Amino acid sequence: MPKSERRKSCTFDRPGNYCIRVIGYLDESWSDRLAGLHITKSSPKDQGSVTSLVGQLRDQAELAGVLNTLYEMHLTLRSVEYLNGD
Repeated sequence: MPKSERRKSCTFDRPGNYCIRVIGYLDESWSDRLAGLHITKSSPKDQGSVTSLVGQLRDQAELAGVLNTLYEMHLTLRSVEYLNGD
């Protein structure tokens, strides 16, 4: 398959940029405890409050750690999006 037809894939052992969205508000002070991800809050119409965490994570293990922390905080996960690799 030619390179132009190959799909970009995320790798498990390299840095990648992610956008994680949870339902509810999460204070920006949690950024240090969540791998330094940038935290923003929004209130989309008819969706309630949503917090977005955006930034680079070192690998899939760090992603799993962030997701586990959000789970332990009883936050409902709305989406996890892989933006691009390093």
